[in-house]
Amino acid sequence: MYSGKTEELVRRLRRAKIAGQRVKAFKPAIDDRYHESALASHLGGTFEAVPVADAEALRAHLTFQETPQVVGFDEAQFMEPDIIQLLEHFADQGIRVIVAGLDQDYLGKPFGPIPELLALADEVTKLHAVCVAKGPKGKTCGGRASRSFRVPEADTGSQVQVRSEGVYEARCRVHWRQGMGE
Repeated sequence: MYSGKTEELVRRLRRAKIAGQRVKAFKPAIDDRYHESALASHLGGTFEAVPVADAEALRAHLTFQETPQVVGFDEAQFMEPDIIQLLEHFADQGIRVIVAGLDQDYLGKPFGPIPELLALADEVTKLHAVCVAKGPKGKTCGGRASRSFRVPEADTGSQVQVRSEGVYEARCRVHWRQGMGE
């Protein structure tokens, strides 16, 4: 959350395009925060993408298209576990697969298929945000944030809550635990 995951994914996909590679990007259909048919970062970076509801929709889309050399997938934590086998299949075919997603939900629990994808990945880049929690003197922490804190006033109680502004805060482990009442 606010660590630059989508921005980094867009950067890597753009570089592949500059290199003349066939690139295809996907995202969960549920994620329509900034754009319905593009990966879109908090900072405004975009890349054309196909929204898919599940792994079957992803498979069907690629069946009728020219095989890409690079497949990018954003917000993979919102997908069902069957996405793992499909992304593995792509990688086994020599397609470069780049996945972005949250490894933990707001409770600090493993989120969707991401933990297994991390274990299977050839390479992992873990990005961190900046902790925005206020310290005792009202100063922003600014430490390395590895957690998403859900603002209690905005909490619906559901694990998946696809909004960010005013709903989540990037927090370091210490301030996340304090916010969780621990």
